[in-house]
Amino acid sequence: MRLVEQARSIFAELGYTVEGNGPEFRAERAWKVVHVNTVYDMNELPRGDGQFHCFVAQPDDADELENRLTRHNPAYEWAIIVVDGEEYQVERAPPGPSVTV
Repeated sequence: MRLVEQARSIFAELGYTVEGNGPEFRAERAWKVVHVNTVYDMNELPRGDGQFHCFVAQPDDADELENRLTRHNPAYEWAIIVVDGEEYQVERAPPGPSVTV
């Protein structure tokens, strides 16, 4: 459950209100609600509940997770945060808004 605690801590430090217990929870800030899933052994990807999903994974799981999400092409925006010890980095963020000039 260390990964769950780290995921909750990351979102709290980013100013989100964290709701729920366990490996799946909600993080909310202003208008944005993110459905957070910590990845240990995810056999099925979450359904399209919510507009934004963030997957928190360990380094060994990140590439496979990104490949599965890319192939599945879910209807929600998704990001991956990789936690390695006490450090973390955003491995994949949703694309920003398109800008035309």
